[in-house]
Amino acid sequence: MNRDALALLSSTIQENRQSRRFFRHWQNILGVILVLVFIIIAVGADWLAPNSDPTWISDLTWENDIYKILPHPPAPETPLGTLPTRRNAIQIDIWTALVHGSRSAMKFGLFAAAITGFIGVIIGTTSGWFGGWINGIAMRISDSLLAIPVIVGVVVVQQVTLILAGNTLWSLINPRGLENTSVFVTWLGNLLRDMDATLLAIILFSWMPYARLMNSIVLRNKELSYIKAAQSLGASSGRIIFKHLIPNSISPMIVLFSKDVGSFVLLQASFTFIGLKSPSEWGTVMVYARDYLVGLGGNLFANWWVFLPITLALVLFSVGWNLLGDGLNDVLNPRQTHSL
Repeated sequence: MNRDALALLSSTIQENRQSRRFFRHWQNILGVILVLVFIIIAVGADWLAPNSDPTWISDLTWENDIYKILPHPPAPETPLGTLPTRRNAIQIDIWTALVHGSRSAMKFGLFAAAITGFIGVIIGTTSGWFGGWINGIAMRISDSLLAIPVIVGVVVVQQVTLILAGNTLWSLINPRGLENTSVFVTWLGNLLRDMDATLLAIILFSWMPYARLMNSIVLRNKELSYIKAAQSLGASSGRIIFKHLIPNSISPMIVLFSKDVGSFVLLQASFTFIGLKSPSEWGTVMVYARDYLVGLGGNLFANWWVFLPITLALVLFSVGWNLLGDGLNDVLNPRQTHSL
């Protein structure tokens, strides 16, 4: 048996051991199931809820609520009931909001975590590899931004984008008046107005843990023999970073990425709930549901459908990704010494 075959056999055995270690714990299995359920809902959202607009329910009428100001329990047309918004007699279909909110949450969480992780990995790897003053400046910036809460970043980014998208931008670039505004300036203003401030703030103020963790790993790994060998063979810094350092240091980033997917979706819903501009269907439902948390006579479950399905979705989405992250940490951490 040649060397390549032995290497392939060894890799296969290692992968089988890791799979057995992962699926030996019920928490890991539960995490995978929860994540898969939300992925299936997100992929099949158009089939599960054909009308993507949750306010289509405003077309229905109820004999006991002609003004459409009351929440209505589950019915054949509305499997999880309805929730009034007190805006032009509009009612929200909870089922539609839950299903299409799952798709939006999955997109938001994956995209935010992916961009955040990419920025953090690149900054942490390059600063760790070059070291010296480059590493010092990068880590000091990272430490400074870690002290700023994300919610402060959301408020700041929203205010900055509103100012830049307003007339102030036009007066700075084109003092002669809005009628002479260039196509580029118009496009830039529209872009700033449509920008998701929550997503931008999360990206700007959440990459630091990736950078710090990756930096510490790279500082240790760049002194290992295989990196020294690559340097002695004349490999460029770019090749060493992308061919050797990142692939051999990325495991902890995968764990952090998995946990951040759920955390970012919770942040988005929370910001929507407290009134910050953020396109979260789940958070929007919770905003209107708070008026109906307590029913007549103080019964907390009189209008259970207005808050329970969305609350459970948020909790299970976050728990699923966190359990998956814990399981990946158990498998990818080389210091784990579980017996097989």
